[in-house]
Amino acid sequence: MDSQSEVPQPANLKADKNYPWKTGIVATVFWVGETPTANNPVPNNKSSWDTQWARNYGGYDNPDPKARSGYLPAKFVPRQNPFYVALPYNDVSGGKTKREASAVIPWFKKDFVQEGQSVCKGRWVAIRYKGREVFAQWEDCGPFRTDHWQYVFGNERPRPNLNQGAGIDLSPAVRDYLGMQGNDVVDWRFVEFSDVPRGPWALHGDNNTFVQLKRQQENRVAANAKPTPARAN
Repeated sequence: MDSQSEVPQPANLKADKNYPWKTGIVATVFWVGETPTANNPVPNNKSSWDTQWARNYGGYDNPDPKARSGYLPAKFVPRQNPFYVALPYNDVSGGKTKREASAVIPWFKKDFVQEGQSVCKGRWVAIRYKGREVFAQWEDCGPFRTDHWQYVFGNERPRPNLNQGAGIDLSPAVRDYLGMQGNDVVDWRFVEFSDVPRGPWALHGDNNTFVQLKRQQENRVAANAKPTPARAN
């Protein structure tokens, strides 16, 4: 059956702070600006939600360890969070919200703003690997699929594909923090922002919730600051 015919009733799903772990998931590494290959047929100069992804990110997120400085590309400071992932579901198609989205996405009702605007983009995800845990934002769709909500939000396993049945794509920063060498097996789950601890994933990016909240606080402080009275001559 296709995804449209399997849409559950909204009452069957609800938001939960303790989202379950997806365990034993093959992970691949991808990056902003990646060119097409046999196992990655879609170029990453744009994402499923941003037609100017590479430009808005600030450039090519070079995965070569020799071309990186810490968790950043050596040539520039990204304008978006360098800790990002892709998962094989897109809640928007043709500029419209998919029919099943309101039923299958646990946080849909809380985060929905308007038709055609994704409630998945920017969502925080935890990934663990050999005792280390990293946090990243969902910024693209894949590997390969954009319709597998039964895996992303349900209990199915990733479906077969050219990358050993991979079910999540990780950015170079995520790879480096976890100490991965390439394709490997990880666990992942969704997390509420309130449960994301501070770390290198909290430092950079206009799309980064940490950065956005810091700027809002700074703007409030500036707006509430009283002007210094002028001294009389």
